[in-house]
Amino acid sequence: FFVPISIKIFQTRFTRSYSNATPMIKMYIDGQFVDSKATEFTNVHDPATNQLLYRTPKCTRDEMESAVQSAQKAYEKWRHTSVLTRQNLMLKYQALIREHSKEIAVNLVKENGKTLADAEGDVLRGLQVVDACTSIPVLQMGESTTNIATDMDIISYKIPLGVTASICPFNFPAMIPLWSFPISVACGNAAILKPSERVPGASMILADLFTKAGAPAGLLNVIHGQHAAVDFICEHPDIKAVSFVGSDQAGKYIYKQSSAHGKRVQCNMGAKNHCVVLPDANKNKTLSQITGAAFGAAGQRCMALSVAIFVGKSKEWIPELVEAAKKLKVNAGHVPGTDLGPVISPQAKQRINELVESGVKEGAKLSLDGRGIVVSGFENGNFVGPTVLTNVKPTMKCYTEEIFGPVLSCIFADTTDEAIDIINKNPYGNGTAVFTTNGATARAFVNRIEAGQIGINVPIPVPLPMFSFTGNKGSFLGDTNFYGKYGVNFHTQTKTITQLWRSSDATDIASSTTMPTMQ
Repeated sequence: FFVPISIKIFQTRFTRSYSNATPMIKMYIDGQFVDSKATEFTNVHDPATNQLLYRTPKCTRDEMESAVQSAQKAYEKWRHTSVLTRQNLMLKYQALIREHSKEIAVNLVKENGKTLADAEGDVLRGLQVVDACTSIPVLQMGESTTNIATDMDIISYKIPLGVTASICPFNFPAMIPLWSFPISVACGNAAILKPSERVPGASMILADLFTKAGAPAGLLNVIHGQHAAVDFICEHPDIKAVSFVGSDQAGKYIYKQSSAHGKRVQCNMGAKNHCVVLPDANKNKTLSQITGAAFGAAGQRCMALSVAIFVGKSKEWIPELVEAAKKLKVNAGHVPGTDLGPVISPQAKQRINELVESGVKEGAKLSLDGRGIVVSGFENGNFVGPTVLTNVKPTMKCYTEEIFGPVLSCIFADTTDEAIDIINKNPYGNGTAVFTTNGATARAFVNRIEAGQIGINVPIPVPLPMFSFTGNKGSFLGDTNFYGKYGVNFHTQTKTITQLWRSSDATDIASSTTMPTMQ
């Protein structure tokens, strides 16, 4: 596991450094990695050590403008390329990502802190969307009906929008960018990518591979920044659609600003994902799945299982759940055998600890306390161990707020109906799950639950990209969802042609001023 070598290679290719200064991440504009003239930066730290790795620039307005102009120029040519040409690009890109997946994963471990196995999963789930994009000739297929009226045909096409933009979070540095820009480009658009300033590396590697796959200059541009970059994307008239994954506060702002400027928007935001554990469930399998889903990636997933509702006698399984959580190994992500690494920052660690403490003060029982854990050799890391709160009530702050850490809140319910009511009253609607061996119970659960993604004995029901990510309620704002058919619809507009070819001479047909009924 050659992290130092990989980071050295990464810094050589994608950063700029003067003498002993901290290296600075480059931009990717018009097919080239270029230095920013920015005077403000965000520091990128290794979460396991808090060692400074490099700095991400807050790009200047002129630099961001040049990225948009490059994308617009590329779009004017790319929109006219054949669908088969776009498919061929996706096929080559798919192969390169697969070939370099370990390199990308190693970078994720260093910047994000997740384990190597989890980082490889991050890359794979993004790659699966690129896999789906290789079917773009079918995905972008229009519709037609011949002779819908006498001698009349109607045909609809899905055509590209223009320049689109993606604003990405820190928790999935490879997967989320790959959710958005490949499908945009496959549909005939050009793309602007703004990765999280805290984890820029994966996007730089992905951009490099995109060029090597044969992407024309300007088809993908990568800029960096925070608030000013977000405002630029939301307001620029040449950017037609904005994809966002991240926090509630940012998502609501981006949706409002982008909509006000006439753009399409899709925002995946906060979540509070529940599971319901019924007494007839397979106990060992259920507890194993809950443990992995609650504490994997240190709980920093928008689909992390953060609340478990134990119905009836299933609450007697809590001690075994706690024992399973205790067995998880907390360490730096590159250490073999690690189950969960650090959280992203000291501030995130502090917030998690404070929310756990608020739960205790409000009456929850701390059945497993992961706060204060110290990892030998990584004493400065942002580590929080698996934490289990029991006897949690829906009014508690640890329930109402998204913790985004390795904390499982356990609620007790007498009936399945009570559990369903608790879930439906929650403002979020990303995902939920039920563990049962009763098909009728599972079917009734599906029919009554409001959340957009449901797992039956599946703790993290993230759809494969043949379908779409369909979070709803307070977890989503926008026009249509990510990837799959909905993703194609988001990145295209429909053009409909109604054509009439009369088989008879029309010279003797009188003009009509009434509404055409097209009989």
